[in-house]
Amino acid sequence: MHLRALIVDDEAPARDELLYLLQAHPDVEAAQAESAGEALAAMAQGNVDLVFQDIQMPGQDGFDVLAGAQGLERPPLFVFVTAFNEHAIRAFEENAADYLLKPVSPDRLAKSLERIRRLLAEPAPSDLSSAIQRLLVSAGRAEARPLSRIAVEQGGRIALIPAASVLFIEADEKRLVAVTDTERLPCHGLPTLAKAAERLSGLPFFQANRAQLVNMERVAEFAPWFGGKYCVTMADPARTEVTVSRNRVREFKEKLGI
Repeated sequence: MHLRALIVDDEAPARDELLYLLQAHPDVEAAQAESAGEALAAMAQGNVDLVFQDIQMPGQDGFDVLAGAQGLERPPLFVFVTAFNEHAIRAFEENAADYLLKPVSPDRLAKSLERIRRLLAEPAPSDLSSAIQRLLVSAGRAEARPLSRIAVEQGGRIALIPAASVLFIEADEKRLVAVTDTERLPCHGLPTLAKAAERLSGLPFFQANRAQLVNMERVAEFAPWFGGKYCVTMADPARTEVTVSRNRVREFKEKLGI
């Protein structure tokens, strides 16, 4: 696999050092940029697979480059190159393709490139735009976007299902379960109902009671029930019923525009 890399750093010696190390990898073709503006211009041409991004730069910094990549049809993978900031490193480890500590060692660079090759070889690389957004949120540079897909455990693997296919999410003992027309699937990465509500904010989900988040677009009908509650019937083959707590009825009706 041929990799087109871009080294972004305002310090020429740092760029030259990384360029020298990359020469040991004949499948990597590397260009350089000394500013965020140069980096964004290079990425806009659509010929960058991988960006080695320094964080600390004068003027627009590495996070500005990252934010600019969100608008690209095919954003590149980012490997962050940094000399410090343990908190940032933890964020990079979770949300970016990889990170490298300065001074970069040949062995660590080789491992990073191997990871990049695996990611680019995947049919659908792990939702890179979402990864970029999460990293920007962790850096305080963007608002969190709602999930359009929900990670669930299915057949021994982690599957991503459209949020629109979920009737409701409910707390079941110590974990959350996404209920669809045909299955009850344990949620992955959503530890609490409050966290699920936060991440689904902006999508048509409504917390009907203490234990359930309902997809309002899958509501078929509803009726007043005893104690000031409402009984909601979902639009699934089983016509599943969900209770709207009395103190949530008003907000439920407002969500429906009635």
